[in-house]
Amino acid sequence: MRSIAGEAVVDASRAAGPERVPVAGLPGEGLRIGVLAMQGAFAEHRRILERLGATVVEVRLPRDLVGLDGIVIPGGESTTIGKLLVAWDVLEPLRSAIAGGLPTWGTCAGAILMAREVADSLPGQPLLGVMDIAVRRNAFGRQVQSFETAIPVDGIEGDPFPAMFIRAPKIESVGPGADVVASLDDGTIVAARQGPWLATSFHPELTGDARFHAWFLTIARGARRT
Repeated sequence: MRSIAGEAVVDASRAAGPERVPVAGLPGEGLRIGVLAMQGAFAEHRRILERLGATVVEVRLPRDLVGLDGIVIPGGESTTIGKLLVAWDVLEPLRSAIAGGLPTWGTCAGAILMAREVADSLPGQPLLGVMDIAVRRNAFGRQVQSFETAIPVDGIEGDPFPAMFIRAPKIESVGPGADVVASLDDGTIVAARQGPWLATSFHPELTGDARFHAWFLTIARGARRT
């Protein structure tokens, strides 16, 4: 485990190099993937998804949801993103699309928005509430307590994944509809899957490893086939 406090991680400087893509060809070819682009690290997700061959749509309005094969909800400030979802009339259309089976991946703040239960949400905080997980906001402390550690992930082959935690939420439990796919050594759950939906406490978009994005694209392609 390595502390990253004081390093230039918030501006994604670590993501400037080429990603490692451990698959033949480009897993995103022919896929139209949305990235919720209201606040947070959406540009970093977009860059990696485009390198993997996906056509990326920045989602800000309900019309941007049309024709998507999947959507990424990035890290940032969950309260701010939630308020913007309401202000721009996207909350209900997005919730309906996800409930209808749209493959969705929430990272950090995105995982909070997706959870059905948020232990310390603010009164009236807008949430999507679609995934059978319970989370606690900022469970790993403040930004100065950010850290990076390598963790095995069920569904991703090869070396343990370099997980970067920045003011991260903790997944406190998963319901019968969801599965744990990654935990820290102490048993803390940091990633879960429920059908075509993923939630991660950490920020894969701020590393040089594209395997998590490639996995999500594989999930999105599989959902489209069915």
